[in-house]
Amino acid sequence: MNLKAQTKRGLHLSKPLIMALGSALILAACANSPKSPSGAVAARERLVQLQNDPALASRVSVAIREADDAVTAAEVPMKDKVKSDHLVFVATREVDVAWAQAKTRQLEDQRAGLSERRDSERLESRTREADRALDAAEQARADAEAARDDSDALRREIAELNAKETERGLVVTLGDMLFETGNSQLKGNAFANLSKLSSFLNKYPERTLIIEGHTDSVGSESSNQSLSQRRADSVQQYLLQQGVASNRLTAVGQGENSPVASNDSTSGRALNRRVEVIIANP
Repeated sequence: MNLKAQTKRGLHLSKPLIMALGSALILAACANSPKSPSGAVAARERLVQLQNDPALASRVSVAIREADDAVTAAEVPMKDKVKSDHLVFVATREVDVAWAQAKTRQLEDQRAGLSERRDSERLESRTREADRALDAAEQARADAEAARDDSDALRREIAELNAKETERGLVVTLGDMLFETGNSQLKGNAFANLSKLSSFLNKYPERTLIIEGHTDSVGSESSNQSLSQRRADSVQQYLLQQGVASNRLTAVGQGENSPVASNDSTSGRALNRRVEVIIANP
């Protein structure tokens, strides 16, 4: 076989290999690319369903545009799960509102058409049906708006508590300013922060919590364990007095066993002397 033929044969055999390598690279890129949250994908599917229904979509172009903006924002992959969940929640509600408005306006048009018919008995029956459907659509819209308001209010309250979202739930850290050194009795300035916490808990009665007392490593391990338990008990007792049910509260003394900073410095020991309140997710 001459050189020209060998070269031609080599090129012919390389084409499938090149195509296979290209496909593998494309699949690898797709596998490694971040994915949109599943809730955002579901919201997009419902929005597309509405957009593909001309009889409904033509009546709510503004609501569809607002829903599309919200869904687009929710589709962006984020490391901040709280923010991502909130954007998905808002996007879902915006799509719900768009659907509710579309059905409401369609039913209003149908009712207007019915009013022109001469058959009074049929008109009365269909009008009642349309009224019921309108009421249901209006209730759905009101529920969606209320849920959106509740979500915004919850985020504001979490921010006021300086709570952090963790796998265990919301964690509120109360520093050692709640107590005098070596003491487990709450100081007067402790009640402002604890009052915010009790208000939050009374507003969301489905949430349970664990109160953990922590100390630095100064003193004996047994005395630190005892002090941390008494401090956790003091916070629990205050919350009970504010109307939080006892079956929602668990107080645990962790002693010096869970430091968040080095005990070799004054500032580190101050950070370790704390009470953490872990509020479970519903």
